[in-house]
Amino acid sequence: RRPPGSKDLKDALPMRPRLLPAVAALVAASLLGACATPSPPRDFSALRKAKPASVLVLPPLNNSPDVLATPSVWAQLSYPLAEAGYYVLPVSLVDETFKTNGVQTAADTHQIAPARLREIFGADAALYVAVKRYGSVYRVISSDAEVTLEAKLIDLRSGELLWDGSATASSAEQSSGNQAGLIGLLVQAVVAQIIDNVSERSHPIAGIASQRLLGTGRANGLLPGPRAPVKAP
Repeated sequence: RRPPGSKDLKDALPMRPRLLPAVAALVAASLLGACATPSPPRDFSALRKAKPASVLVLPPLNNSPDVLATPSVWAQLSYPLAEAGYYVLPVSLVDETFKTNGVQTAADTHQIAPARLREIFGADAALYVAVKRYGSVYRVISSDAEVTLEAKLIDLRSGELLWDGSATASSAEQSSGNQAGLIGLLVQAVVAQIIDNVSERSHPIAGIASQRLLGTGRANGLLPGPRAPVKAP
């Protein structure tokens, strides 16, 4: 006999399944809430406080196998910076100054202390760029030119990091809507490889990546400089 007031196990079991939908709903809600949380906005307080007006663009470090990466990217970084409202020291002047003082490689320029760069060039900030990818990427039925850049803007007066970012561009973006068949894709890949051998297809792609890296107006992008055109209200 059961003691008075006790319940059989089978009497308690039917109550438990009723809790499962509620528990599942709570778990799903918590997971959806975590997925929907946006990434935190970038802290621009250091950049706003420093207010750099002039920028020294150092020769980019080349982490790709293409020896043309550094001069190609370096030649195209000044334009988007100037368009953003910053005074950019001429690349030819910077290059000649480094060579005159025996600094021959991009890696050497990146090792110079910020205070020393400030003393030599008088700029407020320096842009340190690394080329992570530059050149052709060969796949089964395609050959694309890709460029990936990373950058840091350093205050030459204090050595503080003011901003950093990255950007990528690819020639595949221009043909993403192509619906050619398999034979057509193979022909296009062969033609693209021939073009790579007789021209520098990555150079204009580097220009696009530079615009994306330093252009203002995008999320967490570089803020406009003091010479940026004032927009009409």
